[in-house]
Parts: sequence; structure tokens; C-alpha cells
Amino acid sequence: MSSIVVSELEYAPPGADSLFFDVSFGVSPGEHAALVGANGVGKSTILRILSGEYQADEGEFALGGTVLTMTQDVGMSRPTDTLREMLVEVAPVELRNAGRAMISAEKAMLDGSDDGMLFAEAITHWGDMGGYELESQWAAAARRSVKTEVTDFSTRLVSELSGGERKRLVLDLLLNSGADVLLLDEPDNYLDIPTRVWLEEQIKACKSTILMVSHDRTLLERVATKIIVIEGSGCWVHGGSYATFPEARQKRQDLLGDALKRWNDEERRLFQHMKIMKQRAAQNFKNATKANGAETRWEKFVAIGPPPPPVPDQQIYVSLRGADSARRVAKLEQVAIGDLFFPFSDEVHFGERLGLIGPNGTGKSHLLGALAGKIDLGEGEITFGPRTSIGMFTQVNDRPDFKGKQCLDIVRQRVFDDEKSMKSLARYGLVNNARQEFQTLSGGQKARLEILCLEIEGHNVLLLDEPTDNLDIESSESLEQALDGFQGTVVAVSHDRTFLAKFDRFVMINDDGEVWSLPDYETAMVALSDPAHIKNVRLAKQLT
Repeated sequence: MSSIVVSELEYAPPGADSLFFDVSFGVSPGEHAALVGANGVGKSTILRILSGEYQADEGEFALGGTVLTMTQDVGMSRPTDTLREMLVEVAPVELRNAGRAMISAEKAMLDGSDDGMLFAEAITHWGDMGGYELESQWAAAARRSVKTEVTDFSTRLVSELSGGERKRLVLDLLLNSGADVLLLDEPDNYLDIPTRVWLEEQIKACKSTILMVSHDRTLLERVATKIIVIEGSGCWVHGGSYATFPEARQKRQDLLGDALKRWNDEERRLFQHMKIMKQRAAQNFKNATKANGAETRWEKFVAIGPPPPPVPDQQIYVSLRGADSARRVAKLEQVAIGDLFFPFSDEVHFGERLGLIGPNGTGKSHLLGALAGKIDLGEGEITFGPRTSIGMFTQVNDRPDFKGKQCLDIVRQRVFDDEKSMKSLARYGLVNNARQEFQTLSGGQKARLEILCLEIEGHNVLLLDEPTDNLDIESSESLEQALDGFQGTVVAVSHDRTFLAKFDRFVMINDDGEVWSLPDYETAMVALSDPAHIKNVRLAKQLT
């Protein structure tokens, strides 16, 4: 049976306290379940334990049938690999080992350290294990997922594909593999909106049992049939979609609070009754038996212990102040960068929330970098109005100026006071990471630290490149609330539909290099779903 059963799982990273314990849940055959929770609670770790990469300290689990795994950074951590090396890593374990041996033997033959006998044996074993059938699946997935033809997986480099193409290729392969169980860690990362819509349809049509980690609220609402919540060092299960999860969690919190209050009330009642009976026994020995009975009842009640309290919500307080500027914040005149898109002109006004959207690889991040002055324009000119102060959030949290520095030092450079620095880190849930170096933080922690620095610096123009990609859901919601009250202008590249839904207008760059102005979220989503016929989309206006 293609089910997942997890019982009392516990794990502690080397030299650290338990990350989680008493994690128990089940996923029935054909269910599509999602692990949710704050950054750092252990969602990815659970997938790594289930895939065999990590060893649990306590507990047990069982996965039925063939299991395929996709890690969060698939295709990203080793861009110099070939596509064959990347795809071998997501193969079933026996084929994965055979593929690794074949690749190693081939390299030994080519560098002269082996006469080719090992390679002959390895390639025979690869074929016997079903490697050639797997290669035909690679070819079919590549035809559907990669824009340019892949003729040789053993020579085509991962770096020759965009991040979205790499992710889609692996997802296409896994979701059409027929595997019994799929473990997917943030499958939506690096995907543009059209590809996320494709992913939703693929997941809904997939008959495999799926356990995934995702922070994309729209995707979770559309595909997850069960929500497994990792919080309070354990977990609980919401047997429905994410659309009803927030209400269910609030109800659970209320019930836990009520149960704990009832326990505390009863404990006080039994304790007071015991004290009264003890006083009566002191005055009249005939009450001694009743006093002993009252004490026994109180002791047994306390020994059982109270019910679990409500789980404290992750407290992230983002406060983006901003400041006034001229009405025209930026003027773009016949702007182009290489051959990414045709020259276009536009203006950005104070207070606007402008979303830059379109397929991956069309130049959105390049345009944002040009606005920040980090990328040279191929042609045209960008001018800013008076009193503008620009801050930029980078997509991959690539901050060489932060490398090697502790979080506290990074914040202190901007606040100049230890106590205020610690309070700022606490508001962003980073106080326990104060002495941790930037490069050792998780993706979500890096993102929160970078947003905190933007807040402290007090810019009135924010350029945000995929700001919610690595944020957990609560942190994304805190950022959205802060942007609602931000006195300034926001230009953002994002594929997070929930995040984009609050923006005023959009500029879309198509694969063919055309640039379009779209007046609202609904028009933008229609245009993204059918970019070839954008001229028929109501209110769309081509920028030239």
C-alpha cells in the first residue's frame, strides 16, 4: 500500500536540543498532504528522515512501495553537474546507486585511471536495473519542460537551464513516474505563475501519495487534501484543505486554552478542598480519612498533568515606516537590457504597489536590478524624483557584505545600540540567532534579517525580488501587513499570487520581449494564463 505512517518521531541536530518530538501522522494512499509550520521547525528534516538521508533519534515510520524524493535545492546547489547527474539523484535508490557507479566509472575511463572494464560492467548493470527505460522518461519530460532540445543528458549542463526549467523537468519526471510515494520539498520555488498553475494541475491528476512542504498559500488551497502542522515540538493534523486551516487552527487554539483553564480551575478546587479537610482533621480526628482521601485525589489529578496549552504564535512584527517623496518616483524612458525585452517607457508614482510579472527568464530581476543601479542599462534612461531613498531585497539573499558577520553585528551597524539591536531581532524571531553568522542561517531567516535591515534603513522606495520565496506563511503575512501601512512605493518581482493580489498594477514581460501594462490583479492573472493572446485581454496596454 502506498501509505505513509509516522509514529513518535524525534530528532535533534548534532550538538543541539530536540528539534521536534512525538511527531505522529498518517497519509492514506492517494492523499496529497502538506507539512506546514514556521521556518526552522523541522519540516524539511522530516522529509529527509523519511527519505533515509537523516536518521531519527526516536520513533519509527513506514512508507509503502516505491519512494521518490525531490529536495528543496534540486538542480541549484551544483550547477556544473550534467543533467544526467542531476536526474540520477532523483531516481529510485537502486537505480540511483547504479547511475552513480556508471558515471564514476565513465569518468575513470575518460581520465585514464581505468581501462574501461569497470565502465562496461557499470553500464550493463545500469541497463539491467532499468536505466534505459528511465532515460526514455527523461527524454519525454525534457521535451515537455525544456525550451531548447536536449540531445545528450550526459553533456548538457544544469547551468544551461533556467532555475524554473530545472525544477519543472524534475517535477514532470516525478509526477509522471508512477511512484507510490512522492516526497516534495518546496516544489513551487523558482517556478513562475504559469508553471505553478501547471504544477497544481499535475499534482491534482497524480495518483501517487504525496507529502510536500510548501509556503505557497494558493497552491496549498488548491491541491492539499490534508494539512500536517508541525508546531509546539510536535504535530497535529487538519483533515481538509488549507482554505479552512486558519479557522481550524484558531478553533483548536481556543479549545486548548479552554481545556487548560478547566484543568487549572479543577486543580485549584481539589487543592482548596484538601486544605479545608486537613484543617477539619486537625480539629477533629474523625475527618482524617476524608482529608487523606482529598489529598490522594489531588495528587492523582496533578500526577496526570495538564492538557497541552495553546501553541504560542510566532511573533513577527515588521514595521516599514517609509517617508514622503515626489509624486513621480521614477521615470523609465525607452529602457532595455540586452535582448531580454523591447525598449519601453513608463512612470512609477509615489505610493504605488507595482508588480513585475511574467515567465522566468524574461528579465524581471534584471529590470529590478537596473532600478537599484546594480545593472547597467543596454539603452534608455531611468531617472528618480527628489527625496527618494531606495532599498533592495535580493532574491537569493545574496549579500556579500553580510557574509562572515553575526546577525547582531549586522543590525548593530544600523542601530548602534546592543539593546535596541536585540529587540529588533526579537521582533523578527531572530533573537536566538543573534550570534549566528549570516551564511549559516536558513533561507527564511536570511530573508527576515534582510527585511529587518530595510526597515531600519528607512527607505521610501522598496525593490523586492521574490521576498516571500523563503518565508514561512506567518512571516509572509506579517510582511504583507507591513506593506499595507508602508508610506512609500513598492516595486516587486513575485510569483506568490496571494502576495500579488494586494498590488495596484502590473507590468508583464513576455517571452517574446513585449512589455505590457496591466491595471489590476484579475487582468494580470488572465494575461499570464494566455500570454499568446494578450492583445485580447481587456484593459491590457502595450508599453513602448
